[in-house]
Amino acid sequence: MKFNTKTIHGGQQPEPTTGAVMPPIFQTSTFAHAIPGEAQEYEYARGKNPTRTALENSLASLENGTHGFAFASGLAAIDCVLRLLKPGDQVIAGDDIYGGTYRMFTQLFQKYGLEFTYVNMNTVENVTKAITPKTKLVWLETPTNPLMKIADIANISSAVKSVNKEVLIAVDNTFATPYLQQPLNLGADIVMHSATKYLGGHSDLIMGALVVKEEKLAKDIHFIQFAAGAISGPMDSFLALRGIKTLHVRMQRHCENGKKVAQFLENHPKVGKVYYPGLESHPNYAIAKKQMKDFGGMVSFSLNENTKEATFKFLKSTKLFTLAESLGGVESLVNHPVTMSHASIPEKKRLKIGITAALIRLSVGIEAIEDLLADLEQALNI
Repeated sequence: MKFNTKTIHGGQQPEPTTGAVMPPIFQTSTFAHAIPGEAQEYEYARGKNPTRTALENSLASLENGTHGFAFASGLAAIDCVLRLLKPGDQVIAGDDIYGGTYRMFTQLFQKYGLEFTYVNMNTVENVTKAITPKTKLVWLETPTNPLMKIADIANISSAVKSVNKEVLIAVDNTFATPYLQQPLNLGADIVMHSATKYLGGHSDLIMGALVVKEEKLAKDIHFIQFAAGAISGPMDSFLALRGIKTLHVRMQRHCENGKKVAQFLENHPKVGKVYYPGLESHPNYAIAKKQMKDFGGMVSFSLNENTKEATFKFLKSTKLFTLAESLGGVESLVNHPVTMSHASIPEKKRLKIGITAALIRLSVGIEAIEDLLADLEQALNI
């Protein structure tokens, strides 16, 4: 099936008992056993629930994987990946990653004996130079949050595997979604999503997802999911599956609007730097064009008046762009990384990679582009 068909039909079939076209919400914690001690498909909902199964099948289909897993949040999904490792193992990660991911790495798993090395993944060599005998996982985020850096998934995966084929390659695909790029096709072992964002698409659920191809890896992840218990509930699973059915049409509009917003900002006299991989001025434009179907709806920028006061005035002046955490919903949001999504990253590290108090991140929604540009114009001129 083509992708647009997969969002609706991938991994899905009518519910067998009633013929329901949409999977029912199986709001139950347990299932009747036919015979004592004999395994059956559904026993206890922490291990498996039919609504979650329908979603997980859809996730696997979208990413061209064989197994999908739905978690209580994106961070719960990342937590599961790190539980595949043991004390003393090294993780190589990008130097520009979501603040919650960085917080988990440094304040939780570093205490438990994992070692983390952060590199600029703009070049393959930066990654391969960091590999040691202890390296077990390379964590990519592309495009990155919030600086929109692009990592070359195929070349990094190939280069790392040529050094040590046992090293796992995991990709946070939240900003791109499977509509724009499919990391498993490019050599990655694990794809992660904060399904809270574009997959759900309506700012009404919290969820994470993992997708893999390899059977042993799938069994290990399923065991952790079952044993640790950070699963998505049936209602959220239903909402995510409903959101996925319109992913392709939403992403088309997100991409169209994102590109026009980025071009508008790049040409505005009050705007300094614009971070958007679809601009030819972006340093990773060539990689993004090769790797992604389109460039997404996330845009970051800074003002020429590089002060906290000017930035806060803009943030308080938008009317359609709502000042809020998160991203990827149908509505447009504006975020201040330093005080919001990346507040947990120490100031010295933020400044080193370019996350300043003047940086603004937009999640461009699917509203009429004329209204969005008018809102930005008025906010920039207040």
